[in-house]
Amino acid sequence: MGHLKDKVAIITGAGYAVLSDGRCGSIGYGIATAYAKEGANLVITGRNVAKLERAKEELERLYGIRVLALAADISAGSDNDAVAKGVVDRAIEEFGRIDVLINNAQASASGVTIQDHTVEQFDLAIYSGLYATFHYMKAAYPHLKETKGSIINFASGAGLFGNYGQGSYAAAKEAIRGLSRVAATEWAKDGINTNVICPLAWTAQLEQFERAYPDAFKANVKMPPAGHFGDPELEIGRVCVQLASPDFKYLNGETLTLEGGMGLRP
Repeated sequence: MGHLKDKVAIITGAGYAVLSDGRCGSIGYGIATAYAKEGANLVITGRNVAKLERAKEELERLYGIRVLALAADISAGSDNDAVAKGVVDRAIEEFGRIDVLINNAQASASGVTIQDHTVEQFDLAIYSGLYATFHYMKAAYPHLKETKGSIINFASGAGLFGNYGQGSYAAAKEAIRGLSRVAATEWAKDGINTNVICPLAWTAQLEQFERAYPDAFKANVKMPPAGHFGDPELEIGRVCVQLASPDFKYLNGETLTLEGGMGLRP
């Protein structure tokens, strides 16, 4: 415990979400919990203000850290440079430093074939995922250079394996992988560590989907070879802790695949 004490992490898409048994129910909230347990102060963003405020309340109460919750949305037609810079500026104003940037937020239209995709649906995935990652990386760069910090981006098996009906999502995620590799090359000289995680996690959304549509769930959601889905906090969140640790700096530029617990483990 305390591996990230007094470090500051920006985590996008980290609103409150829990499973029916009380465990973390989203990747973003799972990462935030893992970081809070290690003593990091957090800047969390998302579109749902109520979920952000609930996350802030719970994380500060349980772990004694400080959380800055900021509504932020990278989307078509917005001044997205200003949105990302605004978050970064508030982080510096509140904490004076940024040690880790975790680009987790992503929205998309799932289950829509390529020929049925609208431009608006494609834009949703590209802006919320790829462009958000790009804008936050640019805005945070000078501060991460100062702290010799870490960037952790999220891609997906949907891009690696070509999942049916996930064209825009897969496109955004594969583009994030490419962007991350370039950042690993360009920013290594500045001491910035850049990595990508491709997770498959058991989330509140999947839990709700299984309950509401058991037949559709059985037909479309396949159990990973390891026999279980990744835990948002204990596996994915802990990997994010490791990637921000000085002991793991040598992993710069790697893509880590977490399919139900397989891959880099605590």
